[in-house]
Amino acid sequence: MTKLYEQCLENIRGEYGLSQIEIAIIGFLYNNPGKDTAAEIVELRRLPKGNVSQGVELLVKKGLVKRNADTTDRRKVHLSLEEAAIPICSGIEKVNQKFEEQLFAGLSGEEKEIYERINRQLMENIEKGMSFHEK
Repeated sequence: MTKLYEQCLENIRGEYGLSQIEIAIIGFLYNNPGKDTAAEIVELRRLPKGNVSQGVELLVKKGLVKRNADTTDRRKVHLSLEEAAIPICSGIEKVNQKFEEQLFAGLSGEEKEIYERINRQLMENIEKGMSFHEK
């Protein structure tokens, strides 16, 4: 499934000269309002901290992401998408729709709902397992 999704994103990566991690960061910021720090990207997407840091740095240099200091905690830095990232977000959104169509082709609405319910439960189980093993 991951390979198919990466293939679907290949055109966007090539068109804008972005790496997979840069696409992941832009997509995360676009799809998760209120979750806007590198630490949240690392935690919620389970991506390596060094890769996220490097990806954010490159996106800032490319003028696609802006850093904003937290007004109450100087150690915290919020990230926001620049106007130049909007076409990329639109492309990611189209890819996500196409990917979902390919993924669920031939399944009924009921089968799709069952898949989504099972997937949510699996994700909860994974989160519980990860937090248990991180202690």
